[in-house]
Amino acid sequence: MTDEWDEETGATDIEELQRTGAVSARRACLTILTGTLSGQLFKVTKGHLNIGRSPQAELRLDDDGISRNHARIRSETNSAWIEDMESRNGTFLNGERIKQPMELRDGDKIQVGRGTVLRFGFQDALDESFHENLLSSALRDGLTKLFNKRYLMDRLDSELKFAVRHETSLSLLLLDIDHFKKINDTHGHLAGDAVLANFAQVLGRAVRNEDVVARFGGEEFAIILRAIGIEPAFQMAERLRKLVEQTSAMSSAGPLKATVSIGVAGFPSSPVKLPDQLVEAADKALYRAKGEGRNCVRRA
Repeated sequence: MTDEWDEETGATDIEELQRTGAVSARRACLTILTGTLSGQLFKVTKGHLNIGRSPQAELRLDDDGISRNHARIRSETNSAWIEDMESRNGTFLNGERIKQPMELRDGDKIQVGRGTVLRFGFQDALDESFHENLLSSALRDGLTKLFNKRYLMDRLDSELKFAVRHETSLSLLLLDIDHFKKINDTHGHLAGDAVLANFAQVLGRAVRNEDVVARFGGEEFAIILRAIGIEPAFQMAERLRKLVEQTSAMSSAGPLKATVSIGVAGFPSSPVKLPDQLVEAADKALYRAKGEGRNCVRRA
């Protein structure tokens, strides 16, 4: 949120928020301090927020020691309570295990499972905007606006744990733009940046909302496909390969085309237990794709 002057209304953004009451309208929020999805903010928007491993939980966490239906936040105007949902390992408020619903105060620390700590607080629109901007700068790549490697690995860890526990499928795509160094050397780094930004847009438009697209590093990207087996993931990768081949990036050097090599790995087709193992399997498949002529898809 910026303090910009609106020439039409003669007010700043902050003044407009104050006029409409958005600044004073505070609602219950949880910030994840440690554990999966650390740094993210969750709002209690329906008067309640369920925490647990269940796919139906508004705040789904798959860390060790968290029950399917672990705890619930109930919220009313300027008031909120937390209650344990008979979880196996209990819910702790400021270090004490709760046995009945407890009223929450700004700054309270809630622990669920072995390593997940949440911070409770009431936040207004300015607080939320500041947090979202801060989180975006920490978890997103500046050029492509995609998630960065840190966020990808955190999500991959969470999604793989969920897939292993619930015996569902999970796939990972690693994508590498072919001969990207040549594009930079021939047309300059600004043209290379245009190719990267266009590539990110192509990927973002082609996947589902629940899929995670990230810049893995340099000209390498990754996509997490939740509940997708290895065969449909391979088909998805082939569709992406064709889309990239058919798309041009507009740059100062004119329209530029690029191709992509893709490696595909998945659980349970690859019997992995750790996110690094799934990345390694996809990376080996990507290496084969590059070694066999590029602009192709290979799977683990």
